[in-house]
Amino acid sequence: MRILVLGSGAREHAIITSLLSENAGHDITAAPGNAGIAADVPVVALDPTNGDVVAGYAIDNEVDLVIIGPEAPLVAGVADKLRTRGIPVFGPGKAAAALEGSKTFAKRVMDEAGVPTGRAARAGTLDEAAAAIDEYGAPYVVKADGLAAGKGVLVTPDRRAALEHAEYWLHHGSVLVEEFLAGQEVSLFLLSDGHNVLPLSPAQDYKRAYDHDEGPNTGGMGAYSPLPWLDEGFVDEVITTVALPTIRQLAQEQKPFIGLLYCGLILTNKGVRVIEFNARFGDPETQVVLPRLITPLSGLLYAAATGGLGELERPEFSREVAVTVVLASEGYPEEPITGRRITGLDKLAEAKGVTVAHAATVADGDGFIATGGRVLSVVALGDTFALAREKAYAALSVIHLEGGQYRTDIAARVS
Repeated sequence: MRILVLGSGAREHAIITSLLSENAGHDITAAPGNAGIAADVPVVALDPTNGDVVAGYAIDNEVDLVIIGPEAPLVAGVADKLRTRGIPVFGPGKAAAALEGSKTFAKRVMDEAGVPTGRAARAGTLDEAAAAIDEYGAPYVVKADGLAAGKGVLVTPDRRAALEHAEYWLHHGSVLVEEFLAGQEVSLFLLSDGHNVLPLSPAQDYKRAYDHDEGPNTGGMGAYSPLPWLDEGFVDEVITTVALPTIRQLAQEQKPFIGLLYCGLILTNKGVRVIEFNARFGDPETQVVLPRLITPLSGLLYAAATGGLGELERPEFSREVAVTVVLASEGYPEEPITGRRITGLDKLAEAKGVTVAHAATVADGDGFIATGGRVLSVVALGDTFALAREKAYAALSVIHLEGGQYRTDIAARVS
């Protein structure tokens, strides 16, 4: 197949790595990609949020499948532009992508579909936010209603901090104040063709910047998969109580969800609850889910894009475990310092069971320069979590980025 992957992060690099591992002779292009992606496949400099430009490129190059990685093109309606031109695309249209683009919309859909989730109140003013904060009590949960690159959520025992967070995001739109839910968090990806869903393997990510879940929220500092502590029937329960009701509700509203439904879940003492939905593969969870996938990814995504998931069996996964650790720039997430050289990557070329997904890099001669907050995802596979962790951190020890930071406790408590 001729495949166009939109995006420039580690998630897109992981998707491309999975497609290449099929050895099926796919003709893959990324737009705009990054330096690591460019070392694997051709990249083109086009704006992934401009639907007309993307559709024009896909038509001119006879693309068989477009895979939309990040949320911004989805919320911008790029998938709609492609579908109106008859181009198969993995990614929901603008109306369905509001599941991620608006937390208020997502809560409304969940309520109408009977999906279990926490109580929440939308606030358009600081007074409304303060009233909801006092009603739900500490720990306080305040979320930006729209897209915020993983930085719009604050969970804090400090009322003043909660109000300041609300005030900041109210300048950009409304906020959502939610009740705090306690328990283990799970990320579950489900492929959807608008009617049927197929689950991928559950994962758990680490949002806080520092060890022991301290520091500010980030886009994600690491992840692991599978989750050996989950009950055997967990995935089926989520399909029955969360995914299918949501997909059917959107179909009923003439907003078919075709793409990847990311369910951010929490296991409370009252059962599974939805924390959030995303409308695309998560980062860094993608980096640990796809390396374990045995079923060819291209066939799954094409079936979702063309309405054929109902004819497929559930995807098969390796018994190996996967751990990924994110290397971030100094100052991330508040004020990352960029422009610094990355060295040591060449020493990992022969490392068995270790890959590196680039997130924010540009080529500089025979090396790379960091251009963003999250720079690299080091991914390791192993028969045990201890072995996978050992491989990941051994790889990180030979990579040098001045001021670079990473968590040292990813998957430390898993056996």
